[in-house]
Order: sequence, then C-alpha cells, then structure tokens
Amino acid sequence: LTLTPCDSNAEQTKQSHMAAFATAEACDSNAELISNGDLRALHPIFKIYGQRRCFSGPIVTLKVFEDNVLVRNQLETKGEGAVLVIDGGGSMRCALVGGNLGQLAQNNGWVGIVVNGCVRDVDEINDCDVGVRALGSNPLKSSKKGHGEKNVPVNIGGTLIRDGEWLYADSDGILISKTELSV
Repeated sequence: LTLTPCDSNAEQTKQSHMAAFATAEACDSNAELISNGDLRALHPIFKIYGQRRCFSGPIVTLKVFEDNVLVRNQLETKGEGAVLVIDGGGSMRCALVGGNLGQLAQNNGWVGIVVNGCVRDVDEINDCDVGVRALGSNPLKSSKKGHGEKNVPVNIGGTLIRDGEWLYADSDGILISKTELSV
C-alpha cells in the first residue's frame, strides 16, 4: 500500500479513510527507518492552517529570514504536488506567508507549506486548498529584499531536512523521510 495524501473534501475523506495515510501508522510500520534516521518526526511546535489537514509530497527547501521574496518566487512556479519547507529561522517578528501566497500555492499545485516562522491572513489561508503548518501568526509583513537560499539543507527544531526528501503531515504531526514511504 502506497501512502497517499488525505483528500481535503470531508465526504471523500470519509469514503477513502482507509486508503489515507496516518503518520502514527507510518511510524509503527517503519521502525527500522526511524532507528537509522531515514524517517524523522519534527518537534510538535507547528499550528495547523489551510483546508488540507493531511498532505504529503517531495520537499523543496528555502532558507530566509524575515524576507519572503524567495517564498513568492518559489510559489509562482508549478508545485506539481510538492511541499515547500521554509526555514525562517523561527522568527516570530513577522509573517512569511499570507493569504495571497496561500492562494498562489493552491493555484500552482503545491500541496503544502511548512513555515519555521509565522503566517498572516489566517482566515484567507484557511480558505485555501493547501496544507499549511507554521509556528503561529503575526499581522506584520516581512521585508522584501530578496535575501535567502533555495534548495539547501535546512535545520528546523533540530531536524535536518534536505531538498528532495518527502514530507508527510496530518493532525498528529509531521514526518520527514529520506524516500517516499509505503506501508
């Protein structure tokens, strides 16, 4: 059985519940991957936003600090089912993703965004068919200088995350896998 993302439509989710992945089940089924470090759980520091409570896909990484120009640039590209992982250094002083970027992510086929930092326009993000995890919300916008790096390893909460690895998220938490999982 290959792990597939949950459907954001509640009725379809009920119908396909058995086919949807669960991070807890993935952990139980992959003890060897956990013990050798190929499957890691992020610390439970993230709040859940967006319509997709459950999502998975290959990871694209960004490393920025209080500047979201690269975030917008990346979300303007075709996501093709990928998850954007943004290491914002854990800053709580401004938001890196807002409602416009949530809509952009949805329109361009990104399934999720994980922000080691803040979001804003929470009600707008919650209307988007995308999964979003962030440390919290802050109404202040970020700077627009264009500083940062993309497709580089990032460290979030003591977990190293590499571009091209796989992310699995549900209401229980977030898993990072070296490869696509199957159970």
